[in-house]
Amino acid sequence: MSGTDDAVASRPRKRLAVFAGAYNHIADGVALTLNNLVDYLERQEIPVRVFAPTVEDPALDHAGTLVPVPSVPFPGRSEYQCSLGLTPSLRAELREFNPTLFQISTPDLLGLQALYYARSRDIPVAGTYHTHFASYLKYYHLDLLEPVVWAYLRHFYQRCDHVYVPTRAVMDVLRRRGIEDGMRLWQRSVDTERFHPARRSMTWRDAHGIGEQEVVVAFVSRLVWEKGLDTYAEVVERLEQEGVPHRSLVVGDGPAREELEDRLPNTVFTGYLRGDELARAYASADVFLFPSDTETFGKVTLEAMASGLPTVCADAAGSRDLVREGETGCLCPPGDADSFTDCVRQLVRDGARRERMGTAAFERAQAFARDKIMAQVVRHYDEILGIRDEPSASDAPRDSSAHLTEQKG
Repeated sequence: MSGTDDAVASRPRKRLAVFAGAYNHIADGVALTLNNLVDYLERQEIPVRVFAPTVEDPALDHAGTLVPVPSVPFPGRSEYQCSLGLTPSLRAELREFNPTLFQISTPDLLGLQALYYARSRDIPVAGTYHTHFASYLKYYHLDLLEPVVWAYLRHFYQRCDHVYVPTRAVMDVLRRRGIEDGMRLWQRSVDTERFHPARRSMTWRDAHGIGEQEVVVAFVSRLVWEKGLDTYAEVVERLEQEGVPHRSLVVGDGPAREELEDRLPNTVFTGYLRGDELARAYASADVFLFPSDTETFGKVTLEAMASGLPTVCADAAGSRDLVREGETGCLCPPGDADSFTDCVRQLVRDGARRERMGTAAFERAQAFARDKIMAQVVRHYDEILGIRDEPSASDAPRDSSAHLTEQKG
């Protein structure tokens, strides 16, 4: 047996090395999802090391052990960091940790080098598809690069043993683009104890100048134009022009904030919120409007649903598996301000409809309780590692025909 074979044979069953483009330096959906995963794995006593860039003053108090990766600010978007790959010191960290499984969450330079490192040592690799990169190109007038981006993504994900995707709709998109093998469903989760209608606070509303009877139309996300901000602003402007009584609320921060504040002078902007303060903001609103069509999974949509809000979202991969048209909310053609305005107008004017949809949304969200979803990921790990004396992955959803859990509670 070679030295490499000895190392493989001596590894404990589950030791996970996670590679990510964002983990604590920015509080985006990818970073929050990965922190929730690492927190769960550590509670299950599964050793984890996270290899990711960081900054001097990170946005998150991260879960688990972070091994900093050298990086530079992303050109034109300095809030993001570009990893510079696996340095000799990082390779030494990997040898010392001796992982049995790689999970690569970003197909950047770090992710690509980690993939090649694992393949050369017969370490299984799970790739996760968090970000719909190709859909961002139109916002930067780079549409001509779409074939190149998809060619690279095919090269990357076809070399992974598993590819974890958040929705069946995203599975279908990847299949149409030639990424077919090894796909498994990893739905995103929500903290159903924190995000709950009981967090609604008249005190919070009053502190932000919102009257008790006003209907609040909320948007929660990073403030970048690819999140559908232009459509949100147009809906608010139309409602104001029509004299439809409402208040608009924007929770989040980002490079588009100043321009959006100039465009929507009557809107309440809270800046970035987290934890219980974010939960109060959701629950203290009345309608959630999220026109983004660039999501792989609408984490903020799920948080709004758990908070008891009807959701008006783009009929796109990130929301299609969450929102039940006419039951928990509305799905509108991406960028169709007429359709979005019609749906929001109806919900603002019809309190009974809002209440009925909000209750259905809350019940739907209970199927995505955090530990239930994370346990599914561990079953995927067992499958990829060939572990048979622990819970089987045989009942795990594997393709686009898999159904989302329909439990209510």
